[in-house]
Amino acid sequence: MSQLQDCLITEDHPQARAWLEKAVKQAFPEASVRTADSVKGALAELRQALPDLALVDLGLLDGSGQDVIRALEAARRQAGAEITIVVSTVMNDDESIFTAIRSGADGYILKEETLDTLVAMLQGIRQNKPPLSASIALRLLNFFRAEEGDDPLAPRERQVLQLLAKGFTVPRVAEMLGITYNTASSYVRDIYRKLNVTSRAEATLEASKRGLV
Repeated sequence: MSQLQDCLITEDHPQARAWLEKAVKQAFPEASVRTADSVKGALAELRQALPDLALVDLGLLDGSGQDVIRALEAARRQAGAEITIVVSTVMNDDESIFTAIRSGADGYILKEETLDTLVAMLQGIRQNKPPLSASIALRLLNFFRAEEGDDPLAPRERQVLQLLAKGFTVPRVAEMLGITYNTASSYVRDIYRKLNVTSRAEATLEASKRGLV
């Protein structure tokens, strides 16, 4: 994408919306920026004109940003338009990530990124580099690695399970691994789902079976 003329930001939190707008203007000074704070508002903007870049939050007041992504992908296919669709969210669980990618997202950025990092990732779009937060790229990599092996858990998930089995709380696990509380909680949910367990006691038993404690 040599020129980026129009960006649509769908975000319902004013501060986050202003932060994203600032990043876009730094990354693409030539681009105009439109904003929407809801699924309904975003769809109305799409009827007016298709953007070159769309930043979409997943948790919106009137529904899911996944609906906006699907609408963008449908418009992209129908019009043959070049639209880069990027998720910007706090949601980092596997379901949100893979649903967004299957729906048509070209990138996935977490709001915990610094402004400079976000600007750099957006600028990478010019070189066809998908804007992905490092933790999201790692989760994607670990997911496909796990798919190829017998162990359903990714390496980071095994670390989290090991610490949980040793009695550490989720906040403490996050601190020890240098990740956010939301990321640690997401790992715990994924571990429970993959191991088909519903409690810490069951997870600890699984950790013991796997030689982690």
